[in-house]
Amino acid sequence: MNQPNTTTLGGHALPSYLDPAHLGPWGDYLQQIDRVAPYLGSLGRWIETLKRPKRSLIVDVPIRLDDGRVAHFEGYRVQHNTSRGPGKGGVRFHQDVTLAEVMALAAWMSIKNAAVNVPYGGAKGGIRVDPRTLSLAELERVTRRYTSEIGLIIGPSKDIPAPDVNTNERVMAWMMDTYSMNIGETATGVVTGKPIDLGGSLGRREATGRGVAIIGTEAAQRIGLELQGARVALQGFGNVGSVSAKLLAQAGARIVAVQDHGGTLYCGGGLDPVALAQHVAAQGSVAGFAGAETLAPDGFWDVDCDILVPAALERQITAANAHRIRARMVIEGANGPTTPDADDILNERGILVVPDVIANAGGVTVSYFEWVQDFSSFFWSEDEINQRLAQILRGAFDAIWKEASEHRVSLRTATFIVACRRILQARDLRGLYP
Repeated sequence: MNQPNTTTLGGHALPSYLDPAHLGPWGDYLQQIDRVAPYLGSLGRWIETLKRPKRSLIVDVPIRLDDGRVAHFEGYRVQHNTSRGPGKGGVRFHQDVTLAEVMALAAWMSIKNAAVNVPYGGAKGGIRVDPRTLSLAELERVTRRYTSEIGLIIGPSKDIPAPDVNTNERVMAWMMDTYSMNIGETATGVVTGKPIDLGGSLGRREATGRGVAIIGTEAAQRIGLELQGARVALQGFGNVGSVSAKLLAQAGARIVAVQDHGGTLYCGGGLDPVALAQHVAAQGSVAGFAGAETLAPDGFWDVDCDILVPAALERQITAANAHRIRARMVIEGANGPTTPDADDILNERGILVVPDVIANAGGVTVSYFEWVQDFSSFFWSEDEINQRLAQILRGAFDAIWKEASEHRVSLRTATFIVACRRILQARDLRGLYP
């Protein structure tokens, strides 16, 4: 019988379009799947479906620049698994985006959605572009052309994009309008994270950071860490980092260190997260904020703290710096910030890692609320949304904590156990067609 043309890595069959030497985050995800395999029982026969994305689309995104030249950018949309519902996941604009990265991000979305039990599969998108090099008009043209190119596989019941790194409500408005114009009717449910006036949900902008704070509070209680006076260090001070910093500070924590692409700040007495967010909005970075000591970028990992929140990009905590981290708990605000080797090191050192696939699930949970509200044309109050969010996240975390205790595994592996069972149970019930 003919076999597909694949290469192997660590026992994994890899698609021919991937380079085994440069798997990046996809390689991390495959290792995470390996760790959950012994706990799946009879559902383990379906595990290979988790190691292959259902659909990967690579598109050319040509636009006319303001000076008349034509530029081409590479775009991606990956749907990892849709056994439990339509694809769901963000779109990021970043100069270093790769297909392997988007595949991993889509796969983590599958896990995340199943972990909080919302009826979505996992998807993700991206364009290889540095948005800082584009004018606003050029950014709009890139967004609209990309949306048109991936339009054949997205839709309110197919795949629903949302904001991610370097995208926001305005980008989602352009995507919604482009898709709507192409199908000849307004389709508010094609994206989430939209402006309120276009069917967006109250609480969506703050939802990911709020989820980090909710889950972080739950985890702190379980290890006896008092938030009052706890020292917090954050990497990344965009939407997720700034909101989680504000809410943790309101709970009594001190924000002692913050790092972003422009600089690293330290203040033992605590930084004002609201004033810092205003500074970042005006200046584009934490650099230059008054009343704080400036550290060398690498010095961030030596900051003495109780809680570390990586809220920037993936693969930031590695075997090279995990030994230096001086925290009792790591709460992953970003997607995939800790490599498997670093996970093991932190576990051996007794540092609790609260994984991304539950810690930052607040965003997709409220995206689900937005999608439901768009379909029903009935919108909830912000208090209702925040209460529903907290209820779902606390229930999900409680189940994951019990799973971790029962099997004596890390919270990450426990989250994968819960999520993979749900995904593969759906796959098993649906069977294979044809």
